[in-house]
Amino acid sequence: MTKMDQVSILGIIGAVTLIAVIAAAGGSNGVTAGGVPVFVWCAGLSLLIQWLAFIPAYLNRTEHYFDLVGSITYVSLLLLAVILAGADSRGMLICGLVAVWAVRLGSFLFRRVRQAGADRRFNAIKQDFLRFLMTWTLQGAWVLVTLAVALAAITSQHSVPLGWPAMLGTLMWIAGFAIEVVADQQKSAFNRDPNRELAFITTGLWAWSRHPNYFGEIVLWCGIAVIAIPALAGWQWLTLVSPLFVILLLTKISGVAMLEPRADKKWGEDPEYQRYKASTPVLIMRPPKA
Repeated sequence: MTKMDQVSILGIIGAVTLIAVIAAAGGSNGVTAGGVPVFVWCAGLSLLIQWLAFIPAYLNRTEHYFDLVGSITYVSLLLLAVILAGADSRGMLICGLVAVWAVRLGSFLFRRVRQAGADRRFNAIKQDFLRFLMTWTLQGAWVLVTLAVALAAITSQHSVPLGWPAMLGTLMWIAGFAIEVVADQQKSAFNRDPNRELAFITTGLWAWSRHPNYFGEIVLWCGIAVIAIPALAGWQWLTLVSPLFVILLLTKISGVAMLEPRADKKWGEDPEYQRYKASTPVLIMRPPKA
């Protein structure tokens, strides 16, 4: 067994353990089905979908459906939670907002990979059984942890009427979603433009932040957490790790942490890029300097 095999096995065990911990916390004070917390059923489904999708993906050595399956998992968990728990108005609001985000982002990423022909992140991973399985398992953990506070609120036994937190959280979600969508559209249009003067985008929301799409995603998930807070009780409060996890993931693990070094490698010597980087915040948006 190679060192990479050992790392992959540990990664799988770690992901499953994380799912179990989140399921235990989120399932406390939650509605049950068949004597099992609905949250736990959702956790199991998150893993099941990834492992089933992994089989044809590995046999065909393809990553084309990876992001799409992630979005399908989000929607599937939401539907299962609503069906088994009988969500109240707060739960239905959260379900609707997250479903809209998941469908939009999943379809966007799926089209992008299809147009590019491949996702270079997977060039080596998809050839290795254990590494590829670990990646799919990690996606199951990513979905559940990101969705944890939403699922806890949807399946909670503690029903509270909608109030100002729901209004505030919805406004945050709308703002974050709009920023993410517009930023993605601007970047796609820029990449399709054969007459662009620069190799990197510096206009639109990208003049306000070097990663406005990630900023928008962080804001919308914080909005979901704000909506969910009144319904949480006991160990469910631990599911507030969801927005913190999104922030950590997008700034320290993937997202910004991966793209910034790549951009430095490509354009680090370009004076225009140096000026752009010096005048534009890495994440939190602010009006461009005159």
